[in-house]
Amino acid sequence: MIKQSLLLLAALALMAACGQRPSENLDVDMDVVDVGELQISSETMNDIIQNIASPIEVAALISSMNIPFSTSYLADPEKLSTSTTSVEMAYSLGALSADLGYLNMYEKTGTAVNYLSSINRLADALQIGQFFDFTTIKRMATTSSNLDSLMFISINSFNNMDDYLRETDRSNLSTVMIAGVWMEGLYLATQVAMQNSSEELKSMIGEQKLILNDLLLVLNNFKNEEVIQAYIADLEAIKVIYDEVKITYEVGEPKTIEKDGMLMVIQSESSHVSMSDETLQKIIEVTEQVRNMQMNIKA
Repeated sequence: MIKQSLLLLAALALMAACGQRPSENLDVDMDVVDVGELQISSETMNDIIQNIASPIEVAALISSMNIPFSTSYLADPEKLSTSTTSVEMAYSLGALSADLGYLNMYEKTGTAVNYLSSINRLADALQIGQFFDFTTIKRMATTSSNLDSLMFISINSFNNMDDYLRETDRSNLSTVMIAGVWMEGLYLATQVAMQNSSEELKSMIGEQKLILNDLLLVLNNFKNEEVIQAYIADLEAIKVIYDEVKITYEVGEPKTIEKDGMLMVIQSESSHVSMSDETLQKIIEVTEQVRNMQMNIKA
């Protein structure tokens, strides 16, 4: 089974390991501030994407804790596949991708097919279905022996869709899709943390403070769009609680490695998350409230 070594979510997944430190010097073009938007370079966008915790890593950590699989953590694929606006569809596509990573980690291939079908419908509706080889992915999803190939093809599919959205001036949809993946991944982690004590999981949840800041920066680039304003407000509500989380960094001893016949010096760095149990509980509660409101789930 593929575990921590995979840094991208299976079947339309994205984002690299949360252990990496998010970017601090974002490349923002201040020359266009007067028009009301901050233009964020594609390099910066890629940097943010690569530092968002992959739900496949969340699922891998949960699986390694021997926590039983539960469908109660998952969104309803049929409900999300009926989203109306393009922004809502992009967000739903991201959320379903996060759930699909959890399903694949537990090798729930039968259930995964339902999520693949909904993702396919959303991709077609967003006119990016040409990058999603549904037939091949569905066939591979029916057997765990093809999990490696399934993830490879799925990652390629997502990357192509993400690139195409940005190339066709639909970066707003790409950004919202990323937000959907992140939100559903955070929900999954916090739901498990609610009933299972784990310092590693707690630290992973705490580190999302930095990712959240980056997401809000990118989303605010499209704050003039009414639908996206709602997602910004949701994340701002979570950020209020995350402001209580403190993250510090410790520089380790430099290491010398050989690469391509040359010696390279690598500077190591470790992070430390300081978060009380009370703050964790508040993050769990606000995450559940926001996510269920987005999914139209009554408490």
